[in-house]
Amino acid sequence: MITAIIPVLNESPTIRSIIEFAKQAPGVSEVIVVDDGSIDGTPEIAREAGARVILSTLLGKGASMEDGMRAATNEILVFLDGDLAGLNPQLIPLLTAPLLADDADFAKGQFSRSAGRVTTLTAKPLIATFFPELAHIAQPLGGIIAVKRALLQTLTFESDYGVDVGLLLDAAALGARITQVDIGHIQHDSQPLEILGDMAKQVVRVILNRAAVYGRLDVDQVREVEEVERHAQSELSVVLSRVGQAPKLALFDMDGTLLKGRFVVALAQRTRQMTALRKLLDHDELDASERTQRIAKLFVGVRREVFEQVAKSVPLSPGAVETVIALRRSGYRVGIISDSYRVATEIVRRRVFADFSLAHLIRFRQGVATGDITLSPAMKHDDGCADHRYCKLNVMLHLNEQLLTDCSEIIAVGDSDPDICMLRNAGLSVAFQPKSAAVAKAARVTIHHSLSELLRHVELHELSPAPLHDINELPI
Repeated sequence: MITAIIPVLNESPTIRSIIEFAKQAPGVSEVIVVDDGSIDGTPEIAREAGARVILSTLLGKGASMEDGMRAATNEILVFLDGDLAGLNPQLIPLLTAPLLADDADFAKGQFSRSAGRVTTLTAKPLIATFFPELAHIAQPLGGIIAVKRALLQTLTFESDYGVDVGLLLDAAALGARITQVDIGHIQHDSQPLEILGDMAKQVVRVILNRAAVYGRLDVDQVREVEEVERHAQSELSVVLSRVGQAPKLALFDMDGTLLKGRFVVALAQRTRQMTALRKLLDHDELDASERTQRIAKLFVGVRREVFEQVAKSVPLSPGAVETVIALRRSGYRVGIISDSYRVATEIVRRRVFADFSLAHLIRFRQGVATGDITLSPAMKHDDGCADHRYCKLNVMLHLNEQLLTDCSEIIAVGDSDPDICMLRNAGLSVAFQPKSAAVAKAARVTIHHSLSELLRHVELHELSPAPLHDINELPI
C-alpha cells in the first residue's frame, strides 16, 4: 500500500483537489497533510476532504516531510506539493510502479513546465560540476517523488528549499537505485523574485555542503560560506524585507516566555558549564552586554549542532504554538526578541511558527563556537532607551520606524527585567509568569498559566485600546 504525504502552508485554494486526487489513486490507503502553521483554513479543509492532518514539529518543508514519513504506516511514500493543478490522473501509479516492482528505491517525477530559474541557473550547473552522475536528472529540485520508507529514514532532511536536492544527493551517495518517471505536465504556482533569491542561496548551500561531505569540495570553504550567509540573513533590513507589511505586531521574549525555561541554562547543563554560568548570572555588577559576551566564552568548542539540539529540546510554554498561530490568523506579524543567540531563536521561531526573530549572533568556525559574539545591532538606537545601550525597546523603535507600525498596535510579551522597557511602551503589554514585581508593574496585563490567555486580552484591546505612553517618553 501507498501513503501520500502533502506538506502545506496556506494552500486553501488547492488542497482539497490534491487530497481527492491522491485518494483516488490505486493503492493509496492513507493521505497525510502536514501543516506548517497555516492561517487560511488549510488544515480544516484538509480534514473535511478526508486527510489525516498533523501539525509540523518545526517550520519548514523538510521538517514537514520528515514528520509525514514518521507518521506514515506504509512502506511506499509519495510526496506531493499542496499547490499543484492539472495533474496526470496516472501520476501516482506511474511514479510508484518502479518501486512496487523493486526496480528502484527512489523515483523522481519528471515533468514539463516553464523552466524553473533556480533549477536552470543554479542547481543543474552545480550538480553537473560536483555530481556529474546526476546531471541527467531533469528536475533535481522537484518535490514530486516516490521513495521507499526504509531508504528515507537514512537520509538527512534539510529545513528549507534545499530539502529535495539534499535527499536526492544523499540517496545517490548511499547507492540507492534512482529513476526518473515522466508524469506529464505540471501547473505550479510561480514564486516571486525575492523568494527565488532565498531559494537559490539555500540550494547552493545544500549542494556545496554535500559536495564537501562526499569529498568533492573542501569542507572548510562550505562552512565559511554558511557562516557568512547566516550573518547576512540576520541583518535587520533582511529580516524586515521578509516580514512585509505589518500593521500589527506581536513581540515575544523567548526564555521563560515562549520557552518553559532558559536556553543558555539548558545549554550549560548539556555542556557541563552550570557552575561557571551561575557565577556570571549572579555577577550583578556586570553590564548586561558584558555578561552576554562572557557567557558566550563558556561555549567555546561546542558544535553548532549542539546549540540547535538544545533549542529543540527545551519545552515550550503552554499555549505557545496555538497563540502564535491565532495571532497570525488575526493579521499580526509575530516576532521573537531575545538577548540569547539567534541560532536558538531561529529554531524556536520555527517551533512556534513565528514570522521572524532578532537576537545576538554567536560566531562559529568550521561548525564550532568560537566564543565571539556580535550584539544585535537592532538592539541599539540613537534616540532609544536612555537606560540601556542594548535594549529590546530599541528593537521596537526600529520596527515602528521601518514598518510604519502604530505603536498602539504592538503587543509585547515578556517575563523578566530585560523586557521591562519594551513592556512599558507597547500598546498591549503582557507579563507572563513575571519573575519580579517590577515586570508585573511594567505590564498592563499579567497572565500566569497559559499563553493562550493572551488572546482574550488581545480581543479586548482591539475593541478598546488603552491610552499609550508617548513612545518618546522613554523610561528613566
